[in-house]
Amino acid sequence: MSSNRPLRVALLLTTLSLLSACSFGNSKPAPEPVASTTANAPIDLQRFMGTWYVIGRVPNPVERGHVASVNEYSLRGDQKVSITYRFRDGFSQPQQELTVRASVDEKSGNHDWRTWFYKVVPTHTRVLEVAPDYSWAMLGYPGREMAWIFARKPDMDKELYKELATRLRDEYGVNTDKLKRVPQHPEQVDRLGYEVPNVR
Repeated sequence: MSSNRPLRVALLLTTLSLLSACSFGNSKPAPEPVASTTANAPIDLQRFMGTWYVIGRVPNPVERGHVASVNEYSLRGDQKVSITYRFRDGFSQPQQELTVRASVDEKSGNHDWRTWFYKVVPTHTRVLEVAPDYSWAMLGYPGREMAWIFARKPDMDKELYKELATRLRDEYGVNTDKLKRVPQHPEQVDRLGYEVPNVR
């Protein structure tokens, strides 16, 4: 990692946190989701821990252009979680990682998370929905500007991805016109609907 990368990432995350604050203060209330067991049931933190591949996301300043994106979650105390985000700028590039700590709001059924980058930059995310078998998850962001589709494996069936993207749009108000699939394999680069890597 270049010597100035932590500073660049911190600046981007500061911008992200400001967007978060503005979103909480000015956005319209999120639409109520259609009744769903996975949407309304509390999140089992123990089951949520482990490896999640980033299958799709609305590109954002921190993750834009990353490929082979993976999040590793581990409990580090009561309602406290450590998150390691691993990625590459291109499949020919070295793997990099960013470590984040999170605090989970138990009163929200473990759906609402507050994260800190470099121990000082706070952001907010919400686990919108998790598969009954914890094989996939959808996460959102205040104001609905950003969203993520996670899976336990690096590949997801096209029909399932389409269904989850539709739920993000119809049930959670996310602008899925900007949603992109994340290349997890080199052969996915340049395919329609996939995010373009920072380095080819």
